[in-house]
Amino acid sequence: MTRKTAQRAARRVRHIALLLLVAALSATCAAGLPRTDASPWRSPGLIGNGGWPFTRVAVTPEEAAGASYVPGSAVLMLPDGRARLIPFGGGEPLTLHRDDPRVADAVRSDQAWLASGTVPGATAQQREAAARALLDLRMLTLPNGASTASWYGAWNYVWPRDGAFAVAAFAATGHGGDAQRVLYFLARTQAPTGLWAARYRPDGTAVTDGREVQLDSLGWVLWATWFLHEKDPRAANLDTLWPMVRRAADRSATALRADGLPPPSPDYWERSPSREQAPHAPTLGVCAPMLAGLRAAAALATDRGDAGAAQRWDRAADRLSAAIERRFAPYGYPRSPIRGGAADASVTFLAPPFATPAPGVLAAVARIRDRLRLAGGGAVPGEAFGASAAWTPETGLFALEAAAIGDRAGGRDWLGWLIAHRTSLGSFPEKVDARGRQAGVAPLGWTSALVVLSLATDRSALPVPPG
Repeated sequence: MTRKTAQRAARRVRHIALLLLVAALSATCAAGLPRTDASPWRSPGLIGNGGWPFTRVAVTPEEAAGASYVPGSAVLMLPDGRARLIPFGGGEPLTLHRDDPRVADAVRSDQAWLASGTVPGATAQQREAAARALLDLRMLTLPNGASTASWYGAWNYVWPRDGAFAVAAFAATGHGGDAQRVLYFLARTQAPTGLWAARYRPDGTAVTDGREVQLDSLGWVLWATWFLHEKDPRAANLDTLWPMVRRAADRSATALRADGLPPPSPDYWERSPSREQAPHAPTLGVCAPMLAGLRAAAALATDRGDAGAAQRWDRAADRLSAAIERRFAPYGYPRSPIRGGAADASVTFLAPPFATPAPGVLAAVARIRDRLRLAGGGAVPGEAFGASAAWTPETGLFALEAAAIGDRAGGRDWLGWLIAHRTSLGSFPEKVDARGRQAGVAPLGWTSALVVLSLATDRSALPVPPG
């Protein structure tokens, strides 16, 4: 091999290594690096027909300039006075005169759906944000119940975690039928072992891209099922969903090791346990949702009259709770159960509305919240993320925790920042950069759901799994 050939080969190896590094550092929170797509990921919002055949289309930044939605709808009014929409039953967006009857039909359809439930919020601005978040969740949820993280490329998949929060948001606002469809989708995709794949295509097929099973999905789906049961028992339909609940709860209980903790697993960061500070221990982002799920499953079993299952899952929850207190509490509930463990937003999973907090949890949330808050507002998922951009789901988690414990000032603070940093069309993006600009795909379903849940606490307290 000549020297020049060797240099080219070395450059090629370095190039491949760089690509692999970029892939390894893909964005977390249910999203990876965006793929090339015909539409830009920076779309500020969606329009959709809300019916069958289901169609949703991203609004380009060019179309959005000077445009706005008709209040309470997904119909976009353009600066020239025309309307951009997808008529019911249609598959392509149309630009119509505002007096076209199809415009009024589309607006009435969206507004009727919102009116079939409740739009939470103490102020007009909050109610407008909640309405947009609900409409975005509706457009991210297909008729078969597949509730995707967003609409674009690497986000256009169903993560059980994201789907669970969509269920809770629909349930909290009186849209039990929509919540039921999402749970039915999750029930159909569950493996006989009780587990879920990391993510699914909208048609329900698992994505086999090497991502490991994420055990927190067990807890989130169980929690969401119980949440819907508390809000709308008929929509929860335990006769149909009970096999899913039993498989997930039994798998959660039997997964616990001798020390009471589950095995290491990726959580909402979606990274291998080998990259954690304590590779052989589970993160709080796995343990806390599994605890919420076991408590929720035991409550469902009690309501169903299955005393044996209730006792079995309660015992497992007690073991896991004790293990969390033994392993995480001494260090202030960090991400990994070690001295010097990094602060992480998953501490909120031990607080309401997911759990009745143990002593010290609320103090830990307050301390970690301040450590993860950025100077310009918003929060990062954990200390390992740096401070280049705020992530809206984690900001939403702190908003939800504050609202759920009755900290109205704290809730308004976090929610005010989120509402002020929406896209030009009012949707919640995944990230916001240091200059306050959209830095991730929009709308993001998880953030939309968290905002709806946070605002819903103004109307009534959210249920918390007993235990």
